[in-house]
Amino acid sequence: MYKIRTYNAISVKGLDRFPRQGYEVASDLPNPDAFLIRSQKLHEIDFPPTLRAIGRAGAGVNNVPLPRCNEQGIVVFNAPGANANAVKELVLAGMLLAARDIYQGMSFVDDMAPQEGLDATLEKEKKRFAGTELFGRTLGVVGLGNIGSLVANMGLALGMKVVGYDPAISVEAAWRLSSEVEKMDNLNSLFGRADYISLHLPALEATRGLVNDALLACVKPGTVLLNFARGEIVDRDAVKRALDGERLHRYVSDFPANDTLGHARMLQMPHIGASTTEAEENCAVMVADQLIDFLEHGNIRNSVNFPQISLPRSTPVRITITNRNVPSVLNKITAVIAEHNINIVDILNKSREAIAYNIIDLDARPGDDALAALQSIDEVVNVRVIDTTRG
Repeated sequence: MYKIRTYNAISVKGLDRFPRQGYEVASDLPNPDAFLIRSQKLHEIDFPPTLRAIGRAGAGVNNVPLPRCNEQGIVVFNAPGANANAVKELVLAGMLLAARDIYQGMSFVDDMAPQEGLDATLEKEKKRFAGTELFGRTLGVVGLGNIGSLVANMGLALGMKVVGYDPAISVEAAWRLSSEVEKMDNLNSLFGRADYISLHLPALEATRGLVNDALLACVKPGTVLLNFARGEIVDRDAVKRALDGERLHRYVSDFPANDTLGHARMLQMPHIGASTTEAEENCAVMVADQLIDFLEHGNIRNSVNFPQISLPRSTPVRITITNRNVPSVLNKITAVIAEHNINIVDILNKSREAIAYNIIDLDARPGDDALAALQSIDEVVNVRVIDTTRG
């Protein structure tokens, strides 16, 4: 019986992925095999010794203490791309809001009192809210992953010229991207070309404060900057200076901060990029499927701290071993298995930074003495047996 402890409100469609036979899913389970979370902060939560995996029904994992997970051999899964369409559509809304002064126009109407000659007043005042069209403008997309590639293709569908920058674009993302997107060699060139700039980067040391005074000095007056990625990648003070100097026309962000509230040229939303029913369902389903595959077979897909690894089952008995990624550990593991007269039918070993992970199919279930010997190897973090003959 696998135990899944949930935090937050997880979509029923995701919870229904767990088979009724063999799984117990609840918010108050003791000794869980896995956590399934959305926004729950885990930094101050003690991890039970039974915990093997954490599934984050979303993309970002800032609420998960990854160093502690690495030390304890806990696999952290997320759901990249599951909310991509929801964010793409909100980027479109942000572009239209910035182009057409829609929000200001609606606020003007909301503040009006009933009056004679309302139509004449509106006709007279509407020129205050005149805007521009997106058609024919240039959209710059920074980061061409799951979301960025959708935004770029959307821009083309709207009749925009699209330029993109991503020095680390994956082969998979490149296949999704239209050949009409012009690839830029550097950020300065993209910021200088685009009328609208949409950011789609993770918050890493290399990207924190990436959009700064120097980069914003490259933009044309009237440029709109959209940030539906992470608040940390933008220097807010630099953005305010660009807005106040009328170099930027608008800053549209899903990440308000105390020092940006009330700014006349900022359109800020309450972090609603992935807040659609469909996105929440997609994220929960994706993570649930990944947890099931890991718990039942030891396979790892979409982990943020472990390598991607999958091995078709060749025997009923499988062990998985997490170890520190140093030389000769695999030799020690196979030597222990051989010493206990167990035959290895299939084996796969992969590593990611400081962590290595092994999936090993055996012709017999190892006894307690063999498992203890494996666990006693200095570099081994944990050992798990997955035996389909025992349910």
